[in-house]
Amino acid sequence: MPCSEKRARLLLERGRARVHRLVPFTIRLLDREQEDCALQPVRLKLDPGSRATGVALVRESQEVGADTGEVQRSAHVLFLAELVHRGHAIRAALRQRAAFRRRRRCANLRHRQSRFDNRTRRNGWLPPSLQHRVDTITSWVRRLCRWAPVSSLSQELVRFDTQALQNPEISGIEYQQGTLAGCEVREYLLEKWGRKCAYCDAENVPLGIDHIHPRSKGGSDRVSNLTLACHPCNRRKGAQGIEDFLAKDPKRLARIEAQRKAPLRDAAAVNSTRWELWRRLTATALPVEAGTGGRTKWNRHRLNLPKAHALDAACVGEVHAVTNWRVPTLNIQCTGRGSYQRTRLTKHGFPRGDLTRSKSAFGFQTGDLVRVVVTTGKKAGNYLGRVAIRASGSFNIQSATGLVQGIHHRFCTLLQRADGYGYSWTRIAI
Repeated sequence: MPCSEKRARLLLERGRARVHRLVPFTIRLLDREQEDCALQPVRLKLDPGSRATGVALVRESQEVGADTGEVQRSAHVLFLAELVHRGHAIRAALRQRAAFRRRRRCANLRHRQSRFDNRTRRNGWLPPSLQHRVDTITSWVRRLCRWAPVSSLSQELVRFDTQALQNPEISGIEYQQGTLAGCEVREYLLEKWGRKCAYCDAENVPLGIDHIHPRSKGGSDRVSNLTLACHPCNRRKGAQGIEDFLAKDPKRLARIEAQRKAPLRDAAAVNSTRWELWRRLTATALPVEAGTGGRTKWNRHRLNLPKAHALDAACVGEVHAVTNWRVPTLNIQCTGRGSYQRTRLTKHGFPRGDLTRSKSAFGFQTGDLVRVVVTTGKKAGNYLGRVAIRASGSFNIQSATGLVQGIHHRFCTLLQRADGYGYSWTRIAI
């Protein structure tokens, strides 16, 4: 592992394997049983996020260090993916539905008897937008476990780490913080303040942690009193209070005061779903390793890897080396499987036109992966992407380069049926 392209072509040409799936490309051997195969340990690593989740399939190997004599674990990357969630779309659709129902009830347009909130929710209930994240990640874990001989799992579970003791002499506050102290706080601030200076909006420059209300005037070290500042702004602010420093910019002052008190929504979403995902993974009967956000960032910096969700997944848990990480990354966009809504709606929630009741046309369904070859005309060319069907037979193709409209169905060739996801390939680094 991994199987090279040349070997895969030979297996297919000789009839020893067949194509199981095109995206991600998977072949299935036909000339041997699983009991006859010598399988190497493969670990599936997950870096759950609010908007996207990193997925890394790695082959593990253990070596004894020549200097220290300790066992070091290396990860050889086989497959990288970034799973983009659609929780925001689910939340927006539910809010729109609730607004339509509320208006119909209050304006007496169509009587809908109010239903009192006297129903109980089961233990562990999550909002649909958050439950979607857990279900989607679990679904892809099951898929990858079917396609590859996964023997263990790793998940980034918590954001703060009380590390195992490495120094026998350590004590006091150093014992509580461990060697990764500060990594979680810095990463939290980078996400919360958009990776730019709070005082001048400077980006792509070294940023330091600044106390909004200086410690010399009673400011605390709580995360609500911390922000990011570039070196010039940090030096000019010095020990001034933020009211004095931004006296001539009241709008920025008000924005900083409001933002410092607001929690990070992405962190709240991840914290709400992490333990439910952990329970789902432990139910697979595979050994599950828990990692932390601080350790993931520490591993990535130590191994000099670029910032990406998929590479963060490869750095989850205990890892001393990551190889073959320049493989293409599969972007998996959650698109859903259509809508039950049979009409378009006006801004007031009234029906406007009817949608076709058939979800397929001319043998195609919205979301199918198709290859299009147009030989003549303004739209001549080769396209690969998801199709959006019309009853007239004039389809739209969402390709990696953009949307192509008005493609006749006779130019389309079906490659893979719709499964609720859109796929595209990218490279993190060259």
